[in-house]
Amino acid sequence: MVMEEQAKAEEGAGHARYTYRLRLSATARRSLQKEWGRCRWVWNQCVAASKAAHRAREKCGPARLGRMLTGWRSARRWMRKGTSVPQQQTVRDFAKSRAKALKDIKARLPVHRRAGMPRFKKRDQADPSLNYTRRGFRLKDGVLHLAGGIAVRVVWSRNLLADPSSVRIYRDALGHWYASFVVPAAVEPLPETGRAGGVDWGVKEVATTTSDDHDLPHPRHGRKTAAKLAKYQRMMARRRSPKGKAQSRGYRKAARRAAKLHRKVARQRQDTGRTWAKRLVRDHDRIAVEDFKPKFLATTTMARKAADAAISATKAALVEMGRKHGREVRLVHPGHTTMDCAACGARTKHALPLSERTYACTACGVISPRDKNSARVMLVRAGWTPDGVEGLRPPGPQARTAA
Repeated sequence: MVMEEQAKAEEGAGHARYTYRLRLSATARRSLQKEWGRCRWVWNQCVAASKAAHRAREKCGPARLGRMLTGWRSARRWMRKGTSVPQQQTVRDFAKSRAKALKDIKARLPVHRRAGMPRFKKRDQADPSLNYTRRGFRLKDGVLHLAGGIAVRVVWSRNLLADPSSVRIYRDALGHWYASFVVPAAVEPLPETGRAGGVDWGVKEVATTTSDDHDLPHPRHGRKTAAKLAKYQRMMARRRSPKGKAQSRGYRKAARRAAKLHRKVARQRQDTGRTWAKRLVRDHDRIAVEDFKPKFLATTTMARKAADAAISATKAALVEMGRKHGREVRLVHPGHTTMDCAACGARTKHALPLSERTYACTACGVISPRDKNSARVMLVRAGWTPDGVEGLRPPGPQARTAA
């Protein structure tokens, strides 16, 4: 079973996704590709309508797009040959993406933190992705039946925990098809330990915790495969056909090898993050996590190393693992975490440079590694006293008086 971290995060705290490999016949593959062609056309029409409404200073909400979809289906026979369920979901997904982008623009977020506006999907570059609600599919004798008379065989690597409420059919860069089911999240409680821990994110070490035994060093999965990936990318550059012509067999072969390597690295990062999250959740009842947004690192000199660390995916895995096992995971605002003292709460006058890895408090005199101090600050901000947590004692009366 393959778990999608980004897809799981979209479903919220009450649901989870379980993804399975599909075995398609030639008829089912052609039918799905035709359905995707109709949905892709609907998406592109929504993009065009949104741009026209923006130029005319008009609103283009989900209700208006839904009425437009009804008109498109009534005026085109080839649209009516496909089922309306994935087409309606395409309109809803577009409206959701557009609303998120407009919200970020209205909030005046920096460009590197904004969600991009929906764009046109090209035929040869966009991978198929179809969403079906409960009325658009059913499971019978282990076979997935989709609206429109499409039946596909699912490789059941494990049983579903409950009846799914929706399913996403998609194809990856290697041409493999998957079905991702949304089911109610189940809770598997673990024995209580009476311990609490704090987590601080970084680049040198992906995660630094209040316990030395639970730190997550940088795995460098991408760096280990960088040379081989560069080789395949050079092969693609040499074999690329001019614009307007079909790509050669050699180009497609090199592109497949590069995509296979990308998938391997992604799964390695996912496995590393989930394994670490399970170990941390098993040994702690309460976890204070820095609500770190690593997207801004893409504009710095640490962009490649930060991307290889996969902080966002690791944080999502930790939150999901805590929910699954009934642990309390609290997200803490990351502001000034490297300037505050975990012992007395004093704040330095100036921000510490990245080269300075030791924190020395001028108020109480505590000296500790910079990341360890930040991890303890997470506990304090979460409202959990560090007394008895990982051997850390609360500040004495002298330290409180000095603070």
